[in-house]
Amino acid sequence: MLPWIRAARVPRTRSLLAALLLALTVLVAPTATASAAPAAEAATSRGWNDYSCKPSAAHPRPVVLVHGTFGNSIDNWLVLAPYLVNRGYCVFSLDYGQLPGVPFFHGLGPIDKSAEQLDVFVDKVLDATGAPKADLVGHSQGGMMPNYYLKFLGGADKVNALVGIAPDNHGTTLLGLTKLLPYFPGVEKFISDSTPGLADQVAGSPFITKLTAGGDTVPGVRYTVIATRYDQVVTPYRTQYLDGPNVRNVLLQDLCPVDLSEHVAIGTVDRIAFHEVANALDPARATPTTCASVIG
Repeated sequence: MLPWIRAARVPRTRSLLAALLLALTVLVAPTATASAAPAAEAATSRGWNDYSCKPSAAHPRPVVLVHGTFGNSIDNWLVLAPYLVNRGYCVFSLDYGQLPGVPFFHGLGPIDKSAEQLDVFVDKVLDATGAPKADLVGHSQGGMMPNYYLKFLGGADKVNALVGIAPDNHGTTLLGLTKLLPYFPGVEKFISDSTPGLADQVAGSPFITKLTAGGDTVPGVRYTVIATRYDQVVTPYRTQYLDGPNVRNVLLQDLCPVDLSEHVAIGTVDRIAFHEVANALDPARATPTTCASVIG
């Protein structure tokens, strides 16, 4: 590449990235701030994070919901948590990966430390419910991070199933944007120092290398991955899939070809994906997931 062509494109790319980040901040921050208190009340009133809940014979395991990067225990689950509660599950959600001075937006701390928080939370849920094992459902980083808990922190003895919705199980190139980092001196170090949870998710990072060494899965756990071909964050989308026994990889558009959900929608509002989550949690009572599942 000619040096003046590269020089012309790098500032343009920098401006584009800055604009995208600014737009994300403007669009998301007020919503999270304004909705936090009402959402917390909604969680209580709709029956999740109810530590008096006892699993039924039909649904003998509590479900732990694990939010994604920039998410939290409430906003990520305003649709899925009630959806599962209404189907008779004891449902719980945690906050993890908090950074000092950063409210509402979590999942930014070192992912191995976040997995330790998940470990403590699952123990708390199992103690409260009396269940021997839990099922985990996670979105984005929340579908990937539990793999560390399962592989390195003894979680496989406490978990029956892991359902990942758009999980970055093998990291992500973010549509190739991570390949631009070498062109911006200091940016990669800034991301690593300031938001290690983001740096850990880059494909090929030391964290992802450790996580995937020796295989994707551990014995005794059932795995389901639900992906969308329109994912613009975990890319390429097929890197979300796991390889191993007791794995089911699902592409949303194979179930409903007209479903256009991208990375955020599939984990927060897509009832077709949520129907498949319910199937994964209770495969003995699974029913076909189709475009009509949106009204289920």
